Amino acid sequence: MMRTVSLVRNTWRTLTSMGTALVLLFLLALASIPGALWPQRQVNPTTVAGYIADNPRLGPVLDRLQIFDVFSSVWFTSIYVLLFVSLIGCLTPRLVEHVRSLRATPVRAPRNLTRLPKHRVVTLAATPQALGETIVDRLRGWRRTIRRDGDTVEISAERGYLREAGNLAFHFSLIGLLVSVAAGKLFGYEGNVIVLADGGPGFCSASPAAFDAFRPGTTVDGTGLYPICLRVNDFAADFLPSGQAVGFAAKISYQAGEGLESAQWNSYDLKVNEPLRVGGNRVYLLGHGYAPTFTVTFPDGQRRSQTLQWQPEELQTLLSSGAMRFDPPAGSFPDPDERRKNQIAIEGLFAPTQRLEGTLLSSAFPALQDPAVAIDIYKGDTGLDTGRPQSIFALDQRMIGQGRLTRMARVNLSLGEQTRLADGTVVSFDAVTDFVSLQVSHDPAQIWVLVFSMTMMAGLLVSLTVRRRRIWVRIHAGEQPGQSMVEMGGLARTDNAGWGEEFDRLVLRLLPEATQAPVRTAQAGT
Repeated sequence: MMRTVSLVRNTWRTLTSMGTALVLLFLLALASIPGALWPQRQVNPTTVAGYIADNPRLGPVLDRLQIFDVFSSVWFTSIYVLLFVSLIGCLTPRLVEHVRSLRATPVRAPRNLTRLPKHRVVTLAATPQALGETIVDRLRGWRRTIRRDGDTVEISAERGYLREAGNLAFHFSLIGLLVSVAAGKLFGYEGNVIVLADGGPGFCSASPAAFDAFRPGTTVDGTGLYPICLRVNDFAADFLPSGQAVGFAAKISYQAGEGLESAQWNSYDLKVNEPLRVGGNRVYLLGHGYAPTFTVTFPDGQRRSQTLQWQPEELQTLLSSGAMRFDPPAGSFPDPDERRKNQIAIEGLFAPTQRLEGTLLSSAFPALQDPAVAIDIYKGDTGLDTGRPQSIFALDQRMIGQGRLTRMARVNLSLGEQTRLADGTVVSFDAVTDFVSLQVSHDPAQIWVLVFSMTMMAGLLVSLTVRRRRIWVRIHAGEQPGQSMVEMGGLARTDNAGWGEEFDRLVLRLLPEATQAPVRTAQAGT
């Protein structure tokens, strides 16, 4: 039993030591590195799925190790909780001790002040009592006390308590920052959505289903989302001649909260790192791409048109890939089975500024200057009636392998061109519009993250600039009537740099008469 108690006590002492807290803080920073090196499922699940597919051996192993979910993994959370416990266990006794030191009286002077590193002995023409009152009055800003023992007056003074207060403020603010981040993960949410520009249908955050990707906090069930509706009226991007983007801007109109009941829309210029802030939510502009429009004219003359975003494959040129599926109108094929066998699918590449190497299409520039597509056109069962979710950027290769989809043509089309299939179906490339990728973020603890970050910096600044100093002054009656011998000693409790010059200035401030009186500087150890 005693061994168990001893083990628990020693483990607790080790966990709550400042050294352990520093090690855990270093481990927390180290554990964050995989979150920067590998894509995270919460941020971009499509990229994670693509990485696993491209790395069939390494990808599943990393997934089992929660490398794609670093900040919600068991091992990262364990370090986070241990750091939290270590800091609280370490700082609480220090806070209690600091409060006690603030209430305590400065300690008595050592018996032999001349043994201190900094000391001075001065003879002045004044009585000990009057001189003691004068020195105490000049020690403003110091915690001081005066003691009298017959004709001897002793003064103890100390300053620099703010150093420890700043240190404690820094570490308790770190705890507050950790709590705020955790609260944001519990009660906040993030959602990503793609919105078409130039008269697109817009977006309303009525429920998680309205988002393309939704990441709720642990306590968020999706029923209490702040209502926001917005539409993108225009989008503009500036590119360098090299193709590097230098700026994105989207002119949006939005309604939020009680404003949804009115017909009035508010305008806002949404830019990168300049989010729309409304109702405690932030709407960020993350990126953009292109959404081509295709029209399929079936043999009986009926048409289906569709505009859908394609995924950028090359960020430098915005060469994009995507897929579309077209279901024939009901009147074209009365038999449901026949109708299912005559669905049309398109898959291929889109180039905003086409560059051809033979028949191979690539993009020369990310701006929309000479758009073109290189597409494969399929006919058959696209899987629209199966109810199984499919990627909007690629066709199901299993259906092609099973012969349920048959490739009918492979063509390159510029904007406005069309191609005719053997059965009379016409596929035309009609238009291109911009789309923007938006993120709606709600974090009720974000203001506390800012507050604790500021108090952390203030506490760190105080702890680095304030120095602990302690001085003692002992005044005896001098050899001649009306004279006093003043012994003054000082000790730097933290940083000793510059203490010599500071002590000399302090002597001149407390004993300005010493410049006109005999002064004797004793040597340490005498």
